[in-house]
Amino acid sequence: MGKTRILLVDDHTVLRAGLKLLLDGQPDMLVAGEAGDGQTALTLAATLHPDVILLDLTMPGLGGLDALPALRKLAPDARILILTMHDDEGYLRQALKMGAVGYVLKKAAESELLSAIRAVVGGEVYVQPTMARCLLDDLIPQSATLQSDQVDVWDLLTEREQEVLRLVALGHTSAEIADRLSLSPKTVDTYRARGMEKLGLRTRAALVQFALARGLLSENHSV
Repeated sequence: MGKTRILLVDDHTVLRAGLKLLLDGQPDMLVAGEAGDGQTALTLAATLHPDVILLDLTMPGLGGLDALPALRKLAPDARILILTMHDDEGYLRQALKMGAVGYVLKKAAESELLSAIRAVVGGEVYVQPTMARCLLDDLIPQSATLQSDQVDVWDLLTEREQEVLRLVALGHTSAEIADRLSLSPKTVDTYRARGMEKLGLRTRAALVQFALARGLLSENHSV
């Protein structure tokens, strides 16, 4: 399988240089092109046929949101991932409504950005956990709360499975979880797979939604 071809769209030259160094250093990624504004991004998207467009929102001239509809037409197979400084739910909602499949803040850790890129390439919608909470009302109907006589499927998990899945939903990697819980990464992956199967969830995005509904996305939450 070939490398994921990425088009970087951001007006900050230094940031693009750092991102290019990071992404080109991954065994499964390649920066196919760079643009400092939306108009240049349109030209490159039509000729480079990227797999992922890493798109800033605010740029001189044609901004990211304004360019998004045209980018979808010019590169229909590309997955558009927003990378921005705006931790604003209005921008998040609008970007997703216009066809973006991910939203990550520039202040996020490098590991989170890499996870986001791999997630959207795999067909998932990725929203940084710190931003996902504002989508709760859209994703989960108010009537979806559990009745007192219903069994919460979360309670069917072992304590260790709950610990692992909560940390996964918070955005931690298997290595980070393994270090935190004094487990091996392979054991963490086993708990994760087993817990996800019990919950009937297939993607991390679905897990985040599940965790949001139960108030599990707090670093101080106790299982």
